[in-house]
Amino acid sequence: MIAGVPVGREIGARQVAQSQPGIREDVGSIIIVVGTDAPLLPHQLKRLARRATMGLSRTGSTSGNGSGDIFIAFSTANPGAVKRTGVQDLKMLANDQMNGLFDATADATEEAIVNAMVGAQTMTGFQGHQVAGLPHDAVKDALRKYNRIAK
Repeated sequence: MIAGVPVGREIGARQVAQSQPGIREDVGSIIIVVGTDAPLLPHQLKRLARRATMGLSRTGSTSGNGSGDIFIAFSTANPGAVKRTGVQDLKMLANDQMNGLFDATADATEEAIVNAMVGAQTMTGFQGHQVAGLPHDAVKDALRKYNRIAK
């Protein structure tokens, strides 16, 4: 899915996997790293990392039983927190002010996945399995069909 358009269905992307022996529906895993400069504490970062699944689902993936997906988040705020001695003063964003970060995490995750898919080239991997890169003209045609880009 790109911008809500079922690009895979429109361009027949499944044909690539179906033509390869040993390829199943549920293959692969994803690692999503969320970085922010918002002052968040570990329990808040855990909540933020969970929102990455929303961006992943916007691209049409829901994760499968065999996938080993990893979602982590970190903050660059509170740089003095790593001092080994003494009492440290930390700042944190109030939980009620995190909604914008949740939205941004889902948006950024979706955008990163789409960028990776569009930027990927045809490749041959383990045991000669070949995966085709997205044909950009076909993607543009699908986006035009659903009025996501100008005709």
